[in-house]
Amino acid sequence: MISLNCVDVKKPRFLKSRQLKAFVKSLVLSEGFILGDVAIVLCSDEYLLKVNQDFLNHDYYTDIITFDYCENGIINGDLLISIDRVLENSIKEKTDFSDELHRVVFHGALHLCGFKDKSKKDIEVMRFKESYYLNLFVSRETIGA
Repeated sequence: MISLNCVDVKKPRFLKSRQLKAFVKSLVLSEGFILGDVAIVLCSDEYLLKVNQDFLNHDYYTDIITFDYCENGIINGDLLISIDRVLENSIKEKTDFSDELHRVVFHGALHLCGFKDKSKKDIEVMRFKESYYLNLFVSRETIGA
């Protein structure tokens, strides 16, 4: 089951929770895993900074923190996403805010599926997968509109 919650921010109007949750489930299944429980939590920069400091001993802003509780091919985890950081990234990268938010959600789901982003090769694979799923999601949303 996938849940979508907001901690100290409002859910963006464009975000279609049911469609996003169904798509993340299909992403997990297409990567060869079983869906367990995944929580997508939208929050502010300050909230995510505190989590970063308290749990990871990192003192910087980030767009997403993924807590991975996966075992035996079953995907379980928490995706904590800073709406502030996603918006700033979309402005900086000249991308649509909606696309950037969805890309970050897919990025977190891909981490839960075992994809990394530490080496140059890992980053290439991660970006390819993010783009693949974003394009698939956007085309589904366009067809369903």
